[in-house]
Amino acid sequence: MITLRQEEEKDYEKVFQIIEEAFITRDKSNHQEQFLIEKLRKSDIFIPELSIVADYVNDETGHQELVGHILFTKITIENGSDSFESLAIASVSVKPEYQKQGIGGHLIAFGHVIAEEMGYQSVILIGHENYYKKFGYKKAGDLGINFPIDIPDENGMAVELTKDALKNIKGTVKYPKEFEID
Repeated sequence: MITLRQEEEKDYEKVFQIIEEAFITRDKSNHQEQFLIEKLRKSDIFIPELSIVADYVNDETGHQELVGHILFTKITIENGSDSFESLAIASVSVKPEYQKQGIGGHLIAFGHVIAEEMGYQSVILIGHENYYKKFGYKKAGDLGINFPIDIPDENGMAVELTKDALKNIKGTVKYPKEFEID
């Protein structure tokens, strides 16, 4: 059984390990995601309610294990002097032995619900086009949203948490300084 909950400080070390393990074999990774999460937690764009972990509980033994994590952080979409608040998925990570079981999808869907309840209207990300489509993500470029870095069009994605949230929003995603690679 999987339960989802807000990350607590006692989870930080285990979450670091989960992120590291989840990205270690990924070709399109700088393998620094775990350090990014640490920087984001210390920033003013960190939203504790949107740092979510997945616990696996073995029904037979009662053993509980932290197996996944997702973090949504604040970003903006800039167009001249106009600035629109949105969220970014900093990373979604699941321990390799628990991948392909729907845990990442549960983290994304649960995060969307919490974000919408908190009044956020959209989420922007750079990720795998086939995976995120399942959760309603579309090419951000088709919505008039661009990225400040050169990425394939299909990997820059956005989802509206509320109807037509991005309908009249055009511009470039502005990532806070915490996203910069040292």
